[in-house]
Amino acid sequence: MRLPIQVEGIVFRKAGRQMEYLMLKTIPERGDHWQPVTGGVEEGETNVEALRREVWEETGVKNVVRIIENVGYFEYSDVHFVKGFDFIKEHVFGVEVGSKERIVIDGKEHSHFRWCSFQEALKLLKWNENKKALLKLNDILKSER
Repeated sequence: MRLPIQVEGIVFRKAGRQMEYLMLKTIPERGDHWQPVTGGVEEGETNVEALRREVWEETGVKNVVRIIENVGYFEYSDVHFVKGFDFIKEHVFGVEVGSKERIVIDGKEHSHFRWCSFQEALKLLKWNENKKALLKLNDILKSER
């Protein structure tokens, strides 16, 4: 059973000295906009287990290099796409993958994927919450260099 909790995984990889962020374009029936990996937490799953499952389902990636927790958190009540809930909590993670990782998207949810620079990804994102999370992750990654 689905819980009123979502996970968002901002998938990234090292490209030389820069970072690239994976953006997924939803199919028209799901809004036709760019976003990171997102999905619901199922009963019995931890947030990290749900994150790993969603990353695999939406990108085909099984081998995650590392997960950065506590990148962001937000709540929203406009949940027309999640039946049965009036309110959703979303936890945001950074998800590092290898530079040669092959991406295979699920055509039932997304029509395209694109590796982007930070600035390109920021421009593609539709929702302010996604933009804030990307800004925070980028700051975290810059502080590690």
